[in-house]
Amino acid sequence: MNVLVVRTGTANLASVLAGLTRAGGRPTLTDDPDAVRRADRVMLPGVGAFAAALVELRARGLDAALRERITAGRPTMGICLGMQLFAEASEESPGEAGLGIVPGTVERFRGPGVRIPQLGWNEVIPQTGCRLLQPGHAYFANSYRLAQVPAGWHGALTTHGEPFVAAFERGPVLACQFHPELSGAWGRALLTRWLEAGERIC
Repeated sequence: MNVLVVRTGTANLASVLAGLTRAGGRPTLTDDPDAVRRADRVMLPGVGAFAAALVELRARGLDAALRERITAGRPTMGICLGMQLFAEASEESPGEAGLGIVPGTVERFRGPGVRIPQLGWNEVIPQTGCRLLQPGHAYFANSYRLAQVPAGWHGALTTHGEPFVAAFERGPVLACQFHPELSGAWGRALLTRWLEAGERIC
């Protein structure tokens, strides 16, 4: 199963490529917007700053290509920062517009005694309607999060000081705050389900 992995300039690509391969994928790196538009499956990874990733995507026209395919409901997956880029904005980079796929602003963790960043394993609890997401534990590494599942999407929640969005899905489009490629057998199974989903669950 071929999958294009988008270069954002901020991602830990080695672990993403290895994780996809273990899950049965054949990943290829790209920064070509036309290839992103044509591909059967596209992954948007990310580790780093919200603004830096968006600057890189816009410079190559990848933002428009990603927005088109996600809006059309074509198989696309965002991981960690890649998920946050789906949003309209982030407190990490005031004034920097996200892809705007889902409404809302990504917010920094708050509250007394809340460790930032969150590093480690946490429970993922899917809500009703999820097809790709299943209960389990995943590895997180984040200082920012979405507080609510976007309207029109099915999501999974977790807790770090307070509940927040672990992931959300709609058809073959999946966005995960956690790192499935670092989440053992559970994460590998999730990647495999997404790779195999395609148009079958649209």
